Amino acid sequence: MLQRYRTVREAANQEIVIKRSRFIGYAQPVASEEEAVAFIEEIKRLHRTATHNCSAYMIGERDQFQKASDDGEPSGTAGKPILEVIKNKGLKNVAVVVTRYFGGIMLGAGGLVRAYTDGAVAGIEAAQEIEYVLHREVFIEVDYTWYGKLENELHSRNTRLGQVDFTDKVTVCTLPESDQADAFIAWAIDFTQGKATITAGKDRYFIDGE
Repeated sequence: MLQRYRTVREAANQEIVIKRSRFIGYAQPVASEEEAVAFIEEIKRLHRTATHNCSAYMIGERDQFQKASDDGEPSGTAGKPILEVIKNKGLKNVAVVVTRYFGGIMLGAGGLVRAYTDGAVAGIEAAQEIEYVLHREVFIEVDYTWYGKLENELHSRNTRLGQVDFTDKVTVCTLPESDQADAFIAWAIDFTQGKATITAGKDRYFIDGE
């Protein structure tokens, strides 16, 4: 799993007008090609009367799933520019559609490339770029006599925290970044003087800064 990757927060859209043509940029996070295709088809259904619904997506840890469609525009003037926006922004697991309603003025090849580029940027901006960071669950089980000291120290270290369970002992779910988990566990053992029971859990993604 990637330690970090950039994508968009949510499905959103934004419209721009270029020489009377309406360009509506749509962007959505997707986890698979099936999701990307379904999203693109939904936009096409929504805009059946549009002149074009051009699209691109990039999916996978190594960007192994990529596709772009000009949807009737001159070859290379729509789908490829949309895909290039995704690449240049370093985004993964995202699909983008730019819908065009022709306004009567020809844009030429260069104008189309710029228009579809701007439409893709508008859609992505509306969907909000975010970064996911991989964290690992580390469960720290301590006696109640240790809980206050541990809690204070975790807060002072700005450690991301999950659920806290209170039974005969206290179990705190901490969430250090996964590439720092081993060092964090070593710190926790040292801080609790070896009196804590520490168990590593699964890896989970969280939005950076939230």
